[in-house]
Order: sequence, then C-alpha cells, then structure tokens
Amino acid sequence: MHDMSIVEEELNENAFNDPMNSVIDWEEEGPSFHGYPDDSSDEEYLPKISLRMGGAPKGAQVIDNLPTIGIDETVHDLPDPEVPLDEPLSPELPILPGPQKVLSEDDIVGVRAAVLYENYLRQLVTFLTLPVNRCTGVLRTGLVCDSVAPFSTNIAIRGTAMTVEWICPNGHCLWRWNSQPVLKFGMQAGDFLLSTNILLSGNNYTKVALLFKFMNMRMVNPNTYYTMQETYCVDPIKDFWEEKRSEAISRLKGKDVVLLDDGRNDSPGHSAQYCSYTTMELDSKEIIHVATIDKRQTNWNSNVMEKEGFIQTVDKLTQEIKVVEFCTDAHVQIGALLNPDKGRYKDLRIHHSLDMWHGAKNLCKKIATAGKVKGQSLLLHWLRDIVNHFWWCCKTAETFQQFLALWIGVLHHVCNNHTWETGRCQHDHLEDTHDKEWIERDSKSHKARSSNGDRPQQALAEGCPQVSALQVKSTAHLESFQNHILMYASKRQAFTPRVYDTRVVLAALDYNFHRERPTYRTAEGQQVYRKKYNKNARRYSLYAVKCQKSYDYIPELQARILKGRVTSGIGMPRKRSLRADDPRQLGVVPPIPPPPTSELVHTQVSRGLGSAFHAVSNLEKD
Repeated sequence: MHDMSIVEEELNENAFNDPMNSVIDWEEEGPSFHGYPDDSSDEEYLPKISLRMGGAPKGAQVIDNLPTIGIDETVHDLPDPEVPLDEPLSPELPILPGPQKVLSEDDIVGVRAAVLYENYLRQLVTFLTLPVNRCTGVLRTGLVCDSVAPFSTNIAIRGTAMTVEWICPNGHCLWRWNSQPVLKFGMQAGDFLLSTNILLSGNNYTKVALLFKFMNMRMVNPNTYYTMQETYCVDPIKDFWEEKRSEAISRLKGKDVVLLDDGRNDSPGHSAQYCSYTTMELDSKEIIHVATIDKRQTNWNSNVMEKEGFIQTVDKLTQEIKVVEFCTDAHVQIGALLNPDKGRYKDLRIHHSLDMWHGAKNLCKKIATAGKVKGQSLLLHWLRDIVNHFWWCCKTAETFQQFLALWIGVLHHVCNNHTWETGRCQHDHLEDTHDKEWIERDSKSHKARSSNGDRPQQALAEGCPQVSALQVKSTAHLESFQNHILMYASKRQAFTPRVYDTRVVLAALDYNFHRERPTYRTAEGQQVYRKKYNKNARRYSLYAVKCQKSYDYIPELQARILKGRVTSGIGMPRKRSLRADDPRQLGVVPPIPPPPTSELVHTQVSRGLGSAFHAVSNLEKD
C-alpha cells in the first residue's frame, strides 16, 4: 500500500495520457521491422503497431504496480470492491425537490384536498430536519455562506395555500415548500380550481369569501376570480353544452317533435335585465335549447324579451328538427307569432297549444275579479267548482268541439239545470242537501259568468284554432326547471351577460344529467316518500325521494377548463375586455328624458300644494 501511494504521487494523468508524450510500439516478434518476410505472398501485410501513452518523456512513468480495472467498472464508474481505497467517497449533496407543477389536467383533477391549519403544520415542520447541513448561498462578498444547521422556518400564506421556507441566519432560503401544485406562469392550482368550482357548483364569490372569512382562511382576490371565470370557464362550459345538445338533437331526427316552451326573467317586473327562454322535449323531458336575451337586445324593453327568445328558439330548432307543435303559456305575443292566418311563422304550419295549468289559472283570476263586483259575489262560492270543471273538460275531451260542448255545460249546472237540449251533465245524481246556493238564470252573476267565464275559453279557442285535439300538455316539468335555475343564477345576484348565460346552461346540464334518477329505496327495497307543503293550495302533496345526484359530468368539465389553462401560451390577462358578441357592446343606458319646463314645473307644484291644502282642510274639519 505504501509503494502504491508513492507511485500515485509521481503519476500525472493528464501528462501521461497526452498524445504529445506517446510513442509507437512495434511488434517485437514475427517478421523483421525492416521488410516483409521472405516467404510471404501477402501483398497487404503490415507489421503490427500500437500507441503507447507516456513513453516519450524521460524517466517514463511506470504503471505496472497499479491494479487493473474491468470494462464494467469503466462503464459504470464503480470502484473494484476488492481494492481498498485510501479515502472514502464523499457523499453527494441531496437534491431538494422543487414545486410540483401541473403539466396536464390529470395531474390535479380528482386529487383529494383538505383544510390545513397553521399550528399543526408548524408542529410538523419543527420535527423535520432538512438533509442539508450547510448553506450553499453566496454572500455579498462573493464567499459561500456556509452556515450550519439548525435553520429557522417561516410559514407564509399566499392565496389559499401555505408556504414553508427554511432560512439560514444570513437570510438565504435553502428550500421552499408549497401546499399546492403550481400551473404555468406561477398560478396555484388550488386557487384556480376553487374559482372554477364556485361557478360549476352554482355558488357566488361573495358567499364563499364570507365563508372563508369566518374560517379565517385566505381567499382568491375578487378581480382574479372574475378574470379566471371569464377567461377560462365560460367557453369550455358552452362548448360542452353544445356537444350534449347536439347529441339530443340527433336523437330527435326524423321524428314529429312536440316542444314545451317558457321564459324566465332574472328579476320580477319591468326591471328584468335577462330573460332565459327554455325549450323542453315533451316525451323525454330533456332541455334541448336555451336562449338568453339581454335587455339591450330589445332596445331596453323588458316586455318583448320573451318574444325575442321565442323567435330565436323557433329560428334555431326548425332548422334542426321537425317541430309539429309548441306548447306555451297564455302569452299573447307568442300566440300572434304562431297565428296560422297572419303570424310570422304561419308558413311553418306549427300547432300552438296552451298549457292547461296556465289556462285554469287565468280563468280563476277572471272569475275572482268578476266576483268582486257588487251583486256578483256568488261567483266566488262557485270559483273552485268552475275551475275544476275546466280542468276535467281538458282531460276528458278528445276534440276541440267536444271540449266546447262539455265546457258550456257549466252555465247550466250552476243554475241547477243538468239537462238541456244539446247535452247533459256527466255527474251522478245530486243529493238535495247541496251546500252551495244556485245561481239564478239571467241574474248578474249568471251574466257575469257567461261573459267572464265563457269568453276566456273562447279566447283560448281563438288563440289556437289549429289544434284539432285538445290534449292535456303541462309545462310543470319546465316550471320545475325554471325553479332549478335559482340554484345557479339567483335573482338576488347580478351577473354579466356571458356568465348569466353560462349559469343557465349549467342548470340545463344538471337537469338533463339527473332527470332520470331512480327513486331511493331502503335496504328492504321500499321506496321512501315525503310530504311537501304547497303554500298556494294550503295542503301537502306526495313527494318520492330520489337517489342522490352523482354529478359525473363535473370532472370532465374541470378537465376541459384546466386544459385550456395548461395549454395556454400566455398568462392570465390583467384586464377584462368585452367581446364582440357581448350585449354590453350594444350601448349604454338610454338617456334620461329632459326635465320639464319651468312653466310645467310651476303647474305641477301648484297642483301638489293645492292637493295638500285640501287634505289638511279635511283633517281640520274632522
């Protein structure tokens, strides 16, 4: 071992292997160095030569005493285990992992998450020891810091994530650990998914931010949330809806389709900003079209938004499927559009039927109004019976003429006349102890009943003369969907046009995916029922509990939204700009009418003062 160390001290690897210090070695055995062998007939024979390194310098370095290394040891740089080494190999410095990055949607969608408390994170950090003994940071003087452990820790909060830093006494950060993976351009995946799922779940930023505040948790900045929503969420959701809608339309090809239509405003009265007009297929109860109308598109007239939504619906669906009938509520403007004689869509020959529930509701209102007139209060006692008779006629009649024959019988029944020239009542024999007072023929109540009770149905007939068979078509399921929209687009919240449209689309996706849920059954196989109170009827109705929603389509939506962020070549825009199709491009609020002239103001003030003086005078007299 001593001799080997001496030899190694005298050797110089670079000088020994330098080609300038090499010589050519000739084969010493065999043919002569100066010519070919006498008996050789090989014209291409050459003497064997080789290159010997380290042979040129005087006092050639001898390496015969060094151990031999094999081919495997040369390839893998492994020392021979049988040869002892003078010095042990120095261990390599451990490589600390950097922040985990999300390179595809599969890296984060479906990954479990949890709430992290700072105290317990700090407890964990105090028991952790970095596999680094010295700081490798560089001081201002250019020297290595070389500070030794233990190092201090600092826990910081950024958005919804927590960050732990190990810092040396000179302020160098040895390692930074983040509780969330990071997207491109430094955006945290948890912040992005939180903003995405607020929209997908139908929540709003204000309520979630308040929840986070009560939990003493940090929340995404509101401007960041709204920018992410507009930039990355809206378009993938609409594209997904169009794909599913196209699949539904393809299933209706070649069929005679009956559609249920209804509109919903985002707020009551004339102050509505948006109207979502929804179309449902009668048999499958599937939403196949949603048209969102902004008030700006109708010249700030809320009264025609539902009409505009119906126009867009007809123009769209008649190009895709064969529509034979529309069933709507008693909307006068829509009835005029489908009028077979002079309506806008008279050439399409589409039947227009009215929802019987709305017909009964309007009839109830008209009779109640007539019953409040002096001398006609008896109508109020018959209101429920008349409306029930109307509903029975709708369910019983097979033709429109048969419906009119049954419906006109109520005029005779209320007068205790159950048989007349053209027909008779369909009920059984009535007992003498009748609890209602009969209406006298040709009395005020009877005449009011004829004018106010018969004409609503006559108006109903005039509104749909193309209907040959009066079938009970109800938009109850569509009304249920309109109520379901409140989960995603509350009337107490204000939304931008594109976001409101997206939230209505999310409600349609939710409804379509879960419309065929089976009823919930116990372990014994029995269905579970509940009773539901109806405020208008003041009674309970039966409700079958259904299985819990699965929301199987949400992971796909999350993946599409996240993919758009991952594949984006640019970062999130700092400012949100209006798109070309945004209704807000149509203009601003219409100008306020000019104030009245001074003369008109003087007249109005004089009238106001006169009315006030007259009221005070009456009080003094009293």
